Amino acid sequence: MEKRNTAISICKAFAIILMVIGHADCPPLLGAFLYEFHMPLFFIAAGYFFSTKYLDNEKEFIVKRFKGLYIPFIKWAIFFLLIHNVLFHFNIINDQYGNGSPGGVAHLYTWHQLQQYIWQCVTQMGGYDVFLTGAFWFFRALLVASILYLILFKLIFNIKYLRSENERVKANKVGAIICVLMLLLAAWKTYSNLTISAFPMGGYRELMGTFFFGIGFLFRQNQKLLKANIWSFIGCFIIVFVFSRVAGASMAWNSTFTKFLSLPIPAILGFVMTYQISQYIDKRDNKFKRFMVYCGDNTLPIYIFHTISFKLVSLIKIGCYGLDFKQVGCHMVIHDYAHTDLFWIPYTIVGVGLPLAVNYIYKRNKEKATTNRVAH
Repeated sequence: MEKRNTAISICKAFAIILMVIGHADCPPLLGAFLYEFHMPLFFIAAGYFFSTKYLDNEKEFIVKRFKGLYIPFIKWAIFFLLIHNVLFHFNIINDQYGNGSPGGVAHLYTWHQLQQYIWQCVTQMGGYDVFLTGAFWFFRALLVASILYLILFKLIFNIKYLRSENERVKANKVGAIICVLMLLLAAWKTYSNLTISAFPMGGYRELMGTFFFGIGFLFRQNQKLLKANIWSFIGCFIIVFVFSRVAGASMAWNSTFTKFLSLPIPAILGFVMTYQISQYIDKRDNKFKRFMVYCGDNTLPIYIFHTISFKLVSLIKIGCYGLDFKQVGCHMVIHDYAHTDLFWIPYTIVGVGLPLAVNYIYKRNKEKATTNRVAH
C-alpha cells in the first residue's frame, strides 16, 4: 500500500487557515497575498488524489464525491436556512449590519423564500444563506470540477492516437490537455463576459476549479521532479507577492479577463511554495505537525462553522469598543477598526480552533460510545 502523503494534509491545513485569515479582515497586504493562491490550494490538493483507476470504476469516484461534498452541503445549507429567522430574532444577523458595502444586510425570510432557497440548494447547490454560509460555493465548484475532470479524462484517454503511448505519459498528456481546455474556456467566458446559466454565479469558479484540480493530478504524476529548496521557495514567494501588488487576482465569481490572466501563475507557485513548507514540517515529528495534519484532515467543520464561530469574537470586540450590539451581524466580522487593530488574530484562532475542538470532542465521544456498545 502506498504511504499516505501527509504533506498534502498539511497543505490543506494551510489552505483552510489562510481562508479563515482572509475572512477575518486581515491587513490588506496579507489579504491580497493569500487570495492569490489559498482557494486554488484546495482544488490542487483534491486533484492530487485523482487516479486513473477511476476510469474503470466511475461509480466509486462519483459516489465518494457526492458523499463528501453534496451531502454535507445539503445538510448544513438547509440547517442554516432553517435557523436564519431564529438568529435574526436575536440580532445575531440583522437588517442593519451585514456586508461592508451599503445595502448588504440580512432580512427575514418569508415562507415562500425559504422554500425557494431549499429548492435551489437541492437542485443547483445554490440558494444558501450568504451571511452564514457564504463560502459554500466551494462545495459546488469542487463537486463539478471533480466529475467534469473524470468525464473529460475518460473521453480523451480513449482517443485512438493516444493509445500507443506509455500509460504514464498518456495520463500526463490527457491531464495537460484538460488544463489547457479549461483555461481556454475560462478565457472565452471572461473575455466575452459570458455566463454558464446552469451554475449559480456563472460558472467561472467551476472552470478554474477543474483547471486547478488537473494541476493537482499532474503534480501527483510528477512530484518527484519538484525538489524542495530554499531558493525555489524564495523565488515562488517573490513572484506571488509581486502579482499580489501589481496584478491581484482570486477565484472571485465575477472575475474579469485581466484578473483571469493574473490567476494561474501565482496560484500554482503559491501551491509549490506551500507544499515545500509542508514537506519541511512533515519531516518533523512534533505537536505542530500533528496539529497541522489533523487540521488538514478535518477541514470540513472549519469550512462549515468558522463564520458562526466568528460571532463569539465579535461579541468581545463589541464589548471592547462599546459598539452597537447589532454589529455582531456584520459579515463575516466587524469591520470597524479592522485594519488598525489585531482582532483578525483572535478571529482566526477561534474560527479554526473552535470547530476543530468541537469536532474532536464529538468524534472522541462517538468512538467511546461505539466501544462501550461493542463491549456490552
